[in-house]
Amino acid sequence: MNDPKSRFVVGIDLGTTNSVLSYIDTQAESDKIEIFPCPQIEAPGEVKEHALLPSFIYLPTQQEREGGGLEMPWDPFGERVVGRWARIRGAEVPGRLVSSAKSWLCHKGVDRLASILPLDAAKDCKKMSPVVATATYLRHFKAAWNYGIGKKTGEMLEDQDVYITIPASFDAVARDLTVKAAASAGLGEVVLLEEPQAAFYSWLHLQADEWKKQVTPGDVILVVDIGGGTSDFSLIQVSSKDNQLYLERLAVGEHLLLGGDNMDLTLTWHLSEQLKAKGQKLDQHQFQALWNNVRLAKEKLLEDPELDSVPVIIPGRGTGLVGGTIRTELTRDQVVEIILQGFFPECAISDMPMERQKAGLQELGLPYAADTAITKHLAKFLGSEAATAALQEEGPVIPTAVLFNGGVFKARVLMERVMAVISSWAEGRAEKPVELLGTDLDLAVSRGAAHFGLVQLGEGIKIRGGVPKSYYIGLESAVLAVPGMPPQIKALCVVPKGLEEGSTVDIPEKEFGLVVGQEVEFMFLGSNERPEDKPGDIIEQWEETIEPVSTLRTVLEAPDIEPGTVIPVTLQAKVTEIGTLAISLVSKDRNLKFDLEFDVRS
Repeated sequence: MNDPKSRFVVGIDLGTTNSVLSYIDTQAESDKIEIFPCPQIEAPGEVKEHALLPSFIYLPTQQEREGGGLEMPWDPFGERVVGRWARIRGAEVPGRLVSSAKSWLCHKGVDRLASILPLDAAKDCKKMSPVVATATYLRHFKAAWNYGIGKKTGEMLEDQDVYITIPASFDAVARDLTVKAAASAGLGEVVLLEEPQAAFYSWLHLQADEWKKQVTPGDVILVVDIGGGTSDFSLIQVSSKDNQLYLERLAVGEHLLLGGDNMDLTLTWHLSEQLKAKGQKLDQHQFQALWNNVRLAKEKLLEDPELDSVPVIIPGRGTGLVGGTIRTELTRDQVVEIILQGFFPECAISDMPMERQKAGLQELGLPYAADTAITKHLAKFLGSEAATAALQEEGPVIPTAVLFNGGVFKARVLMERVMAVISSWAEGRAEKPVELLGTDLDLAVSRGAAHFGLVQLGEGIKIRGGVPKSYYIGLESAVLAVPGMPPQIKALCVVPKGLEEGSTVDIPEKEFGLVVGQEVEFMFLGSNERPEDKPGDIIEQWEETIEPVSTLRTVLEAPDIEPGTVIPVTLQAKVTEIGTLAISLVSKDRNLKFDLEFDVRS
């Protein structure tokens, strides 16, 4: 193992419903992954440790704060309560509850830095942004770690190697905002890792060398990760060279805001319709309270197979019969039937999810997927160009193995339905897909992130994920322009096809002119047809083999330099672990560096 930069390697699963922190002590004799028991308020005046930190923030009233019991050892104010009691109390008072911050973090239709949560906040409730909410969870972990392990070992969390997981489908902005949230929480430099990959790393860690007996060269593994807010699909291929096994991430699904939250909402709607039929119509506040309580009830039913039903209580809005408490129940049969039919229906691999016509004016809310049929979205992914091109298949890709992740799959019947549907798509093939067993659905992502930290230190096998294209940046020709014609744009290769994520490219031998201090446009280009191009190659006639990917208009500020000045720069490029191409334009003479970034997964 390479020398670690810190004693502990830390993996954080920032989940929509629950967050988890795990760690490896590199000074220990084994590389055992430990789960951090996170202290949190169980009830006013009662602090307990739990492996899961529910991703909920409760904003207490002045009276609740003055009543005491909401303070943590490191927080004497109790202005924001994070964790178990926040979720329970927030179910009763939804106008003071911040939830689904992770889903809001990737919502392109809102200002993610604006204070918008909770949407229907109480009048005396100070709203926060999705970034601040995310930072609040991380700050809770940091304070809890430093109060416990930090005090014992002298090793503060901000000084450790920290790996934070995100959905594979997060866009570049959501990834950047996650990093900003970590910086706001005082964690400094962190590394991001895709959740499906983290789940697979956890499986590798638990299997040790046995994983090589469960999969063979040529196998294509589908990771189905259904979280609280998103559904993520990834394909990982097993290959062999010189008697050595390799793993390569071939494709990831598009962003799909569809998960446990949608299931909770659907169950809530069914219960509210049952109550309406009995003459008990709910207002918006009561519906929100019902939704929060249904979430708790569903989780209890999924976690305890002995339970047949769980009572659901909706707090009253006043006094007397009309405003009194409303009681109902959620049954196991309801959960299974509604989720199976609405989210995991049987379908053909040719069945595509429907698209819904959007109204011109909408309530502010999360942009959930129009079609809730996860199996249809899975069929679309397996037949997508990203999946078929990676394996050079003419038809949809049929995986040979499936790995499940996410608390939704605690209901074994949901796994069985997905396996049955995929098996039906494999009809006529010699072998049916097999399920890979042995992961903890709540803890796998966090554990996998910690294991990935070991991989970065040289221990274990790394999932490779070469970029799918060669990438270029537009370069304006120095030749005098023809009157009345725009200047010629050449294509400068910055990243060759197949470059492994995490790799850095340096082009120090060539200098280019960079315009600073005024708005300019950068053109990013890509090609599937030119794998032979190398970084630094300049292609003059590129229109037939290279196509535009995106453009970026920006002003590169340079202090003490007159706007419009052209300065000489060299180029550096890095493809991050999460599929972002970071290009640095470096002026050694003036000691300046300008960073550009775009998404190579789109």
